[in-house]
Amino acid sequence: MISRSEKVEQFRILHKSGCFLVPNPWDVAGAQMMVGLGFGALATTSSGYAFSRGKRDGAREVSRDESLAYAAEIAAASHVPVTADFEDCYEDTQGGIAETVRLAAEAGLAGLSIEDRRPDPDQPIREFDDAVARVAAAAKAARRYDIVLTARADGIGKGVYDVEEAVRRLRAFEALGAEVLYVPGVPDLVSLERICRSVSSPVNHVLGQGVSGLTFDQISKAGVRRISLGGSLARAAGGALLGICQEIARGDFTALETAPSWNRLRSPDSAT
Repeated sequence: MISRSEKVEQFRILHKSGCFLVPNPWDVAGAQMMVGLGFGALATTSSGYAFSRGKRDGAREVSRDESLAYAAEIAAASHVPVTADFEDCYEDTQGGIAETVRLAAEAGLAGLSIEDRRPDPDQPIREFDDAVARVAAAAKAARRYDIVLTARADGIGKGVYDVEEAVRRLRAFEALGAEVLYVPGVPDLVSLERICRSVSSPVNHVLGQGVSGLTFDQISKAGVRRISLGGSLARAAGGALLGICQEIARGDFTALETAPSWNRLRSPDSAT
């Protein structure tokens, strides 16, 4: 068994070793499949997990306890570092945020994220000072419990602010001690390059939001250190399930006949 502290160190090394991929499983079977394919780290997905539970993402329909239990299961089932998508840390106070960080470390996680988003569709993004104060609380707790904090500026994806404001927030988050920075919904490659040049800390880029059609090499050359899949992998899997069920509803069972065996799913070969 590998200890949590060893996983934290592995996670930090990955961010220093060039650009790497982090897929986002929403259950243990998926996590084990991804580790079997050779991925060096995993991240949870708040949207994918919420969908699997029949709930909405970003509205606190999934509780902190539920997210912690889900993340702890993924971490326990994996020998690689796991970082958790914890939205706004599910808390309104700085003390509550610090407690979420403590619980994340207790759950065996190597990292977690905090967003400047809020569970309010009318005001989805927090004001600058509020966002900064919350990241400060998370960063202080992350240092105390030795866990990698990712700070997210979500306003571009929500249509609330532009790239310049995202950069302003990232610089503030970095100065407070966030180890990884993250801007969902970046609109184009030029903006992605601008964001990466504007900070010294590793930047995470998520697929499935904002600019599309970029290759791994393009994203890496832009300066990104970590590429995550967010909820896009869960949506792709859901789309495949939807298509198969539609075929079955029409009386076509071909997809079931060509389904892989349980052994193939449990022990995928990264070379194929």
